[in-house]
Amino acid sequence: MATNSGLERKDNGQIDLLKAAGGWRGIAESVCPGLVFVVLFTITGALNVSLIVSLAVAVVFTVARLLKRETLTQALAGLAGVVISVFISRTTGEAKDYYVPGFFTNAAYMAAMLISILVRWPVMGVIFGYVRNEGLRWRQDAGRMRAYRAATWMLIAVMGLRLAVQLPLYLADQVGALGATRLIMGLPLYALGLWLAWLISRPVAAEDPAAEPASGSSTAGPASAGTTTP
Repeated sequence: MATNSGLERKDNGQIDLLKAAGGWRGIAESVCPGLVFVVLFTITGALNVSLIVSLAVAVVFTVARLLKRETLTQALAGLAGVVISVFISRTTGEAKDYYVPGFFTNAAYMAAMLISILVRWPVMGVIFGYVRNEGLRWRQDAGRMRAYRAATWMLIAVMGLRLAVQLPLYLADQVGALGATRLIMGLPLYALGLWLAWLISRPVAAEDPAAEPASGSSTAGPASAGTTTP
């Protein structure tokens, strides 16, 4: 079930952040189009050229996956995002509008996570619960519910921080600074938030159904491969 959530644990029990980001290729697919856009626009000031090259980079990544018969989900999602960004920026003629879709995406995620907390289905509990082999049993434990609410608030804070920093730059027409902060506060900040959310929602050993025996125990390792302490 862990693999269904898109997250997995490493042998040491920590969340595999690299795999969660889609590996190095997934990181490149996420970062490169925006990086190319902001660098080209900063150097040349040519909006159309910057938009076309940014879109071309996203297309190349997608075609490369297609030719290798690899999973296209992440590449297509990234391509769709770039297409929308290019369309909006080209329509308005404003380079800063390349980043507008990201504002709405962050706001939508924040709203969805907040709703999940209010209805007592915190989204990080649903995701991490399966990664930790807890299923939905955590919903019957007040302590685990609080932990997963806190974990979900951590991700909401990440999205909110992005908006708090980037919206003023957008309103001030600081395209270069906006592009740089978008890159820095993209996957790196998300990975940090995800890791912190994992830590603060970590169950104590006695509560963890997937916990390994304490050091020195004569009991062998976990019954199923890949099951480790979070």
